[in-house]
Amino acid sequence: MGLLLRVKNKIKYLLNSSIKPEMIGYTNWNSEKRIGLRISNFSHLSNAREIILKDYVFIGHFNYLDGHSGLEIGEGVQVSNYVTIATHSSHNAIRMFGKKYGKLNKHDIIQKGKVEIGDYTYVGPHVVITPNTKIGKGCIISAFSFVKGDIPDYSIVRGIPGEIIGTTKDIDNEFLKKYPDLEESYYQSRNF
Repeated sequence: MGLLLRVKNKIKYLLNSSIKPEMIGYTNWNSEKRIGLRISNFSHLSNAREIILKDYVFIGHFNYLDGHSGLEIGEGVQVSNYVTIATHSSHNAIRMFGKKYGKLNKHDIIQKGKVEIGDYTYVGPHVVITPNTKIGKGCIISAFSFVKGDIPDYSIVRGIPGEIIGTTKDIDNEFLKKYPDLEESYYQSRNF
């Protein structure tokens, strides 16, 4: 479906519904239909052709998702509000290139690199995720954290810079003790 037709359908849908404005039934640029994916219309996906979103992803309000160097967000990930996920940064290039900024590409001054977020990870409000970052599955990235590098599966990250302060498996074990009926969905459908 063409971009113009998708925009028209979205506007028609929003005008005829009483739910909050968000995109439902997203299709990746390569025509992969996504189930249960929700994106706030107040969030921005930059260079969307390089962004891969999996099923059941939730992208809340006022987020900036940068696809410049590749961004992949796994199944069931929740990105809350005011989150920046950057796959490139020109914070050094603007000083070095001056008036020629944007015209010179032969220098390796622009920081760039893919960002991957594993399945069923939660990204709290006001988080910044920088280029060349890989966050494992089942993680919690606490509010106001600055995340860079490799974060192992099931990590709890907090702070500036983000540090691993625990594991979500401890939290999950407490829930499973209290609600044993959740064990099947926890272990089988998510491969934990």
